Amino acid sequence: MANLTAEQLAKVEQWAADGATLNDVQSRLKSEFDLTLTYLEARLLMLDVGVRIKDKPREQPKLEAPAPSADLPEDVPEDFGADEAPLDVDDPSAAPFGGSVVLTADQVTMPGALISGSVTFSDGQVAKWSLDQMGRLGLGGAPQGYQPPKGDIPQFQQQLDLLMQRAGF
Repeated sequence: MANLTAEQLAKVEQWAADGATLNDVQSRLKSEFDLTLTYLEARLLMLDVGVRIKDKPREQPKLEAPAPSADLPEDVPEDFGADEAPLDVDDPSAAPFGGSVVLTADQVTMPGALISGSVTFSDGQVAKWSLDQMGRLGLGGAPQGYQPPKGDIPQFQQQLDLLMQRAGF
């Protein structure tokens, strides 16, 4: 592990106070002090010397009320989603509305999954999703060969990321 002089440490603290990211600090250590560190080494150095990198605030998506859902396909049972909690932005198991994709988390997680729920895509197709301990995403309950609209994929990913963060994953 690299040891910094008092002057170098003061510079690093100043960079962090000015809003530098860990990548910025790592690059500046190389360019100004000829100190080459991996990202992990730079991170551990910051922890050792007590320098905190300020997180940049994330942009929060605008919350919208969901559009009335289209009729469910015939093969979806009447009680589909009955075990799901209504979306609540203060609830860590719920994701906010974001466009035309609606993502919910199950109150009771599917067996073998860390977290599970359902998604309604912009074309009205409803599917069940799950994330297992290996980080593999599963999507089921949709007709064989179903492909969600391309524009829905980024929305689904963003909502799933927010839902996972709120759930503590």
